[in-house]
Amino acid sequence: MFKTKVKTKSMSTTVSIVCYKSKILKNGESPLMIRICKDRKTKYKSLGISVNPVYWDFDKNKPKNNCPNKDLILKIILDKELEYQKQMLELISEDKEFTASTLITSKTKIKYKTVGKFYIDLIQELDRIDKIGNARIYEKSFNSLKTHTNSQLDIPFSNIDIEFLKEYEKWLQQKKCAETTINLYFRTLRSIYNKAIENKCAKKSDYPFDKYKVSKFSIKTEKRAISKDIVKQIINLDVSKESEYVQLSKDLFIFSYLCGGINFADIAKLKSANIVKDRLIYTRQKTKKKINISLCIEAKNIINKYLISSIERDYIFPILNCNIHKTAMQKHYRRQKVLFKVNNSLKRIAQILGITANLTTYVARHSFATVLKRSGVNIAIISETLGHSDLKTTQIYLDNFENEQIDKALENLL
Repeated sequence: MFKTKVKTKSMSTTVSIVCYKSKILKNGESPLMIRICKDRKTKYKSLGISVNPVYWDFDKNKPKNNCPNKDLILKIILDKELEYQKQMLELISEDKEFTASTLITSKTKIKYKTVGKFYIDLIQELDRIDKIGNARIYEKSFNSLKTHTNSQLDIPFSNIDIEFLKEYEKWLQQKKCAETTINLYFRTLRSIYNKAIENKCAKKSDYPFDKYKVSKFSIKTEKRAISKDIVKQIINLDVSKESEYVQLSKDLFIFSYLCGGINFADIAKLKSANIVKDRLIYTRQKTKKKINISLCIEAKNIINKYLISSIERDYIFPILNCNIHKTAMQKHYRRQKVLFKVNNSLKRIAQILGITANLTTYVARHSFATVLKRSGVNIAIISETLGHSDLKTTQIYLDNFENEQIDKALENLL
């Protein structure tokens, strides 16, 4: 078992997988090696995986039944043998000479890595380069798949086939997941499969998403916008007797609405340097696009309210503090914590006004777009970003318009 034999003009060539027990790695295991014999010459090359010799049957030259990850190791061995067999047959059919050395040094196409290992490595890399939000999305996807399979995903990417995806879809539906959530999980899984192919850790021929269409899941969210009249009610609401968080939440909601639907993450990182001659200039965290809009009196009043106390924390709004939140991870979790409190406080504002809408910071962003749209402002300027699925394209439209056009459009907000 685990020996490929191909007959050439002169003599046979054999490819086998052996446990190289004379070499002990730091983890106490021995590497599995590809052994190629041709013309009485033998060459070895590491398979990229290792096994504890106690789990290897040296007589039958295969992993024992109690070997951890036995099925995965067997699959890797078979795949690798088939790869070399195919390579040898192609060389023979083309009447090309080869030696054990040239065969072993030829480029191998796939660097085997389990789905779980690939997820973990990617999440760690995203954390390392401070892409915390993306890291958490992949982490949620990883945790969902682990729960579904009741495993650490110690499987090759080829195991994620059409049947696997159908079972995963059925499981998510049984858990009453919203279609938007299912869509996110599947887009994330598709993304990691693509990255695995790019990194030569998976085969394009095994890719299941050409046939399994993620687009079948709806990504439309319920309409969250409120009318201009309700926005004005929030602006005029006296919350001086309410908690500081309710006051802050009202200010952040109105500021977002009046400043182009700026989202919470971008509000959190605003500093006094972002205010230049009555204009708000900042770079969006998500798209890295530069935004430059005029500040109306109401927006300037909100900024001035917090500027006095911003010196010690370095940020305009009391969300982040440069002396406390220094790493990307600390900033991410602080934003999440404050956002949760702000959205809860906005529910208190809705309760006071008798508003049935579920007020959140995102509603301000939605309302910015919808109010301008209903006012007849060019859709390309205000963007369907906040109400439609194609966010990136609309953002590109916004970035390409002159500041005066956007400034004129903002006059319709009140």
